[in-house]
Amino acid sequence: MLHEGEQRVQRRAGVTAGSWGSAGVGAAIPPVAAEFLSRQRMLVIAAADDAGAVWASVLTGPAGFTAAPDARTVVAGLLPRDGDPLAGRFDTERDIGMLAIEPASRRRMRVNGRARRDGDRLRVHTEQVYSNCPKYIQTRTVDEDDLPVASTTALTSRTPTADQVRWISAADTFFVATRAAGLGTDVSHRGGNPGFVEVTGDRRLTWPDYVGNSMYMTLGNLDLDPRCGLLFVDWERGHTLHLTGRARVDWAPERAAAVPGAQRLVDFDVDQVVQVTDAVRQRWSFGKYSRFNPA
Repeated sequence: MLHEGEQRVQRRAGVTAGSWGSAGVGAAIPPVAAEFLSRQRMLVIAAADDAGAVWASVLTGPAGFTAAPDARTVVAGLLPRDGDPLAGRFDTERDIGMLAIEPASRRRMRVNGRARRDGDRLRVHTEQVYSNCPKYIQTRTVDEDDLPVASTTALTSRTPTADQVRWISAADTFFVATRAAGLGTDVSHRGGNPGFVEVTGDRRLTWPDYVGNSMYMTLGNLDLDPRCGLLFVDWERGHTLHLTGRARVDWAPERAAAVPGAQRLVDFDVDQVVQVTDAVRQRWSFGKYSRFNPA
């Protein structure tokens, strides 16, 4: 079935509408993808809570904590921890978006489907499995791995604090979660040079939409449902910053022209902020910026 939102965005962007998008993505996990998953230390996940707010989060562990026991199943050996916006959400089955990302090699793959808690693990039945190009991924390597589990602290607010504004404004990477009723949930990577995400109001963020793979799965979902979630990771200290709210794509060419590399801009209005300390079990060191990042 064609995704109505993707098709509408493709037409507006001047891309020939057709099966290019979620409709052309298969559900099976190829052997090469299963092998890639088995090496990963980080899984970014996305889901909506019971009120419909969309969140992005992250699971981290040693290589091998994720496996594909068959062609339609992914099992992660961890669950979202206390304080995480998605903690406890998978006690009942729900749509999930997953992104396995390996910053050192700039490789990534997306897995979307249905997920439920299975003991102390997360079990996913796949509906979409596909890889993405390496554009806009900054290289990072793991300095410390599988750190002891520390007690987490979650700070919740309606507006980003001054420290959180500085965090967002200095970020070179974030992840965006979207969903569309009956069509599933998705999470995608966004990258650029520091400052590519701007805090443009007390509760508004703006970022450029750069040239991508022309599938428009994120923008297609937003076309049908503006609710989305953002995740920023503190790579050096292991903290995470989760925001949920609503996003709107601004197609005005004159506004995009003022931002290097932007095809269009996305404005995000914050509904809620959750900062979680010691959420990530690795510490990462920066390598270099993607050559695709606009200046």
